[in-house]
Amino acid sequence: MTFISDAKHAAARVQSISVRDAEQLAPQSSLMSSKASSAADHLSEQTAGFHRRYPELDVQITPEDRAFWAFMRPQARPSFTPQLLQDLTDMQTLIGELCAEGEAPFDYFVLGSRSPGVFNLGGDLPLFLEKIRKGDREGLRRYAYACTRTGYANYCGYDKGIVTIALFQGDALGGGLESALSCDILIAERRAKFGLPEVLFNLFPGMGAYTFLARRVGMVKAEEIILGGRTYSAEEMLAMGVIDQLVEDGEGERAVKEYIARNRSRRRSLSSVYQVRRRVNAVTLQELYDINDIWVDSAMRLTEQDLRRMSHIAAAQDRFRARQTHQAAAKIA
Repeated sequence: MTFISDAKHAAARVQSISVRDAEQLAPQSSLMSSKASSAADHLSEQTAGFHRRYPELDVQITPEDRAFWAFMRPQARPSFTPQLLQDLTDMQTLIGELCAEGEAPFDYFVLGSRSPGVFNLGGDLPLFLEKIRKGDREGLRRYAYACTRTGYANYCGYDKGIVTIALFQGDALGGGLESALSCDILIAERRAKFGLPEVLFNLFPGMGAYTFLARRVGMVKAEEIILGGRTYSAEEMLAMGVIDQLVEDGEGERAVKEYIARNRSRRRSLSSVYQVRRRVNAVTLQELYDINDIWVDSAMRLTEQDLRRMSHIAAAQDRFRARQTHQAAAKIA
């Protein structure tokens, strides 16, 4: 099923977020939606030089590459905060509007990060702790479904044969890695580290890791990565076939541009091959939602000891964030 038709199916299956939840998860949702609509009107007239900033997302179109670049920049912990999810949803609504008008005004979508040393550290662990301790199963499910929908849009190439690229200029853990695995091409700088640490607090990565890893490296290797709970270097991920290209630190964006330039004459063939890949190893939104449901059930059964381990990891993420921010500031100074 396509991105558009699966999204319609999802709307029939999942209740809309209540007013209270919408205010809690994304206080600026209505404002951002109206801004996305006005931005869509502007883009319809002229895409050259387009640049837009959401609260936790920075996007631009580079006409020389025919690429739509989206850089995550969470204000606190570099994870999938409710605001970042809302920004990604608003951005993808904008892309859908642009693509609905005919041929897409860009050929590539690139997902990256502006957080120093981090692509994304995954799920919002403090939010998980809050939802689980309150017994808020539906709130946790809504969060999981929102994560899944943002990744699935990239997997589908927005129904326009857009080639999607994940650019790792820092660490990708848990849901951060899951979100990138939905893209066609994964390019990493050498310093990047990768891992799925959920097993350390007796959970599993439930937003697409098994689905997309199994289709890249097989089920046995996917389960080894998921159940091992260890951190991998970029070199190891390249050797396993998880990522597609390894470049030197600081060369990530240039590598993406070179990839686009190198494949300019065969872009349509490239796009077609990835469409064939999606047909041969098809993924439906329903499959991902079913896995989300298993993940929610597992999360709600976590013990207090498991939750304490999750809390310790969240605290470690905060320390990592502070250290990386300090090092980045020192370089600037």
